[in-house]
Amino acid sequence: MKAVLRFIGGFLLFCIAFILFGYITMRLWNWLMPYLFHLPEIDFAMGLGLVVLSKILFGSIRVKTPGPIGQRRFWKAKWDSMPEDEREKFRRDFAERCRIKWGRPDAKRQE
Repeated sequence: MKAVLRFIGGFLLFCIAFILFGYITMRLWNWLMPYLFHLPEIDFAMGLGLVVLSKILFGSIRVKTPGPIGQRRFWKAKWDSMPEDEREKFRRDFAERCRIKWGRPDAKRQE
């Protein structure tokens, strides 16, 4: 039930944002373009079309990945499964890479 309500809420939020972006696009176009470039005014449907077109051209359409929360779980599970000596080696190597990356003069790479 919670998942259904979350989906419906997300869908409604998407619809409201889409309509709002279309309205804002229409208003900005009608405010600037006819005076700057002598282009015709557009209606609300054309504003929505411009939002879709700009999303396709500049923002791409992609499925959202799990993001940092899923990555955090993955790396925590990986860290927890490491033996203590491997963790210590990872800490030393990571500290060494960071010193070299930021250019500290006392850092020397050990190989």
